[in-house]
Amino acid sequence: MTATSPQGTWTRLTPALRKKYIDSGAWKDVTLYHYLEERARDHPDRVVFIDANRTITYAGLKDEIDRCAAFLRSLGIGPGDVVTIQIPNRIEFPVVFFSLELIGAIANKISPDFRRREVEYILRFSRSKGYVCASTFKGFDYAAMIDDLRGSLPDLTCVVVSGETTVPNVHALEQGLRDTAPIGATERVHMDPDTIMRMAFTSGTTGDPKGVMHSFNTSLYPAYIVNSEMRVTASEVFLIWLPVGLNWGYLTLLQTVIAGARAVLMERFGAEQALQLIEQHRVTFIPTAPASLQMILNVPDFRRHDCSSLRVVVTGGASAAIETIRAYQQNMQGHLLELYGMLEDGFHTFTRFEDDPEKVNGTIGRIVGEMELRIIDEAGNDMPYGSEGEIAVYGPSVHLGYFNNPVANQELFTADDWFRTGDLGKYVDEAGNVMIVGRRKEMINRGGKKYFPREIEEFLYALPSILHTAIVGVNDLRLGERNCLCVVLKPGASLDLDTVVRFLKGQVADYKLPEMIEFYEELPFTPTGKIRRHVLTADVLERIQSRLADAS
Repeated sequence: MTATSPQGTWTRLTPALRKKYIDSGAWKDVTLYHYLEERARDHPDRVVFIDANRTITYAGLKDEIDRCAAFLRSLGIGPGDVVTIQIPNRIEFPVVFFSLELIGAIANKISPDFRRREVEYILRFSRSKGYVCASTFKGFDYAAMIDDLRGSLPDLTCVVVSGETTVPNVHALEQGLRDTAPIGATERVHMDPDTIMRMAFTSGTTGDPKGVMHSFNTSLYPAYIVNSEMRVTASEVFLIWLPVGLNWGYLTLLQTVIAGARAVLMERFGAEQALQLIEQHRVTFIPTAPASLQMILNVPDFRRHDCSSLRVVVTGGASAAIETIRAYQQNMQGHLLELYGMLEDGFHTFTRFEDDPEKVNGTIGRIVGEMELRIIDEAGNDMPYGSEGEIAVYGPSVHLGYFNNPVANQELFTADDWFRTGDLGKYVDEAGNVMIVGRRKEMINRGGKKYFPREIEEFLYALPSILHTAIVGVNDLRLGERNCLCVVLKPGASLDLDTVVRFLKGQVADYKLPEMIEFYEELPFTPTGKIRRHVLTADVLERIQSRLADAS
């Protein structure tokens, strides 16, 4: 465990780990640009991406990537520099992201949902030299936000904006692509496939920040394994409404290019529009969180749309309710598969085409490819078959460590280098299918978007009426969990949900905003002062059920 990233931080890559996966063929020792060059050479006129504004071919994509690399290099971005990208599902995202390998820079992708507190923290912690954003999205002005933050970010020397803006002292992406010649073959940086080439953060602005580090070898393997197991070919048409700034959406971009296929990028999910795009583009493959499936099934007369092209729909990010799975299987086309994975380990398990749906519904399937899985106790010992324990994983797509975070690296990897996911699970049959039964972590999972409640709780203590506060996830059929704010008020104080939401709005991502509020005389604390969240969650659920019973 002595290898280092370009910034000098620790990674878990060792000669033995590299030899294991090179010898097995899991790591092919190439970068994404290898596939892009092949596709642009062999099928230059084939469409690769379609978004709400334009369509681009493989040849066009390679040309824009080459131009973007030269443009960013002209702005002072070079090997080892971190560039944070905050762009929604538009063609500009893969153009910028994929260009960075040609100048040896590291892409740090963040959700377009993040706002000033989250963005400022991540830019500072990652020591980002560059920031590339859309000018606006969902009515939010990213250019104005970064203009306001720049004074507090001494490492940030380069800001590039896609789209029109009146903010001064920023560089225009589209103009740069027009005016800059493509980077020459002799000028390109040839990144080592084991070098850290991307980062992403699992949590936001407080507590224990975790910047997950990946190489090309760890990033490409999940795309290889899904394309192979799910029989993806060049004729595939993906529909990507998952944010490409998050892990699964990004990995679907890789799947597309590796297969020489096509992807339709949807900026903002809407069930009716999704059905229209499926019909219009003859979509064959959709990765999604369960909430989106439920919304599609709730569209009045959704069967009027021709969805006969659908071949595969993969649900993950949150546990799908059995009712949702069965409703989809009864009413829609294509195989519905369930997948388990996360930013730290790519795709780890999923159900298979040949599975009996009734036997695997509600499970996350079984391990795939060269991935490995154990169910362990707190001390890291294997649990007896069928017993509940923490899911620990190992394999060629497991991340190389947390950036500049020795505590997290020590705590979340076992002594023998297995990654502790924080999810609780158990084996449910002899075939090796696994079921998620809970979480060891405090993380809340709302519709597949995850965050740590402490991020929000610490902000809320700025409200003068709050004495103690905690946010817990409350079970929800559509989203998996909803955010419930639990509050102990100071004597004589008052507070309502609208006040809290107004206070947080624009400071944090909308999916982290409280959706309900419960007032308490005191919160359940441990003797050491930690909130007993499972006790609090159970009490909130009991209150909700009691109110429903009284109303019926």
